[in-house]
Order: sequence, then structure tokens, then C-alpha cells
Amino acid sequence: MKHCWAQYLLWLVIAVLGTGSALSACGQKGPLYRPDPTPPANHTQAP
Repeated sequence: MKHCWAQYLLWLVIAVLGTGSALSACGQKGPLYRPDPTPPANHTQAP
């Protein structure tokens, strides 16, 4: 069975576009930052 070069080109394009879209869709958009730590709530226990 002989394969056409266009078939290999199609699979290459699909692989490149799929990898590119997966890598560009990862992560949070915008600048990365660490949120300010919230102070712990003081809970008092009733006797």
C-alpha cells in the first residue's frame, strides 16, 4: 500500500496545531501573582 505525501502533511499539520493550541490554552491569563495571606480567624470556644 502506497501512502501519499499529502496524508503525512495532513497529520503533521494536525499534530502541530493540536500541540500549539494545547500549550497556548494552559495557565492563567494575565500577570501571575501570589494572593495576600489572609489573617487566621480567631475562634473562641464556648464552655
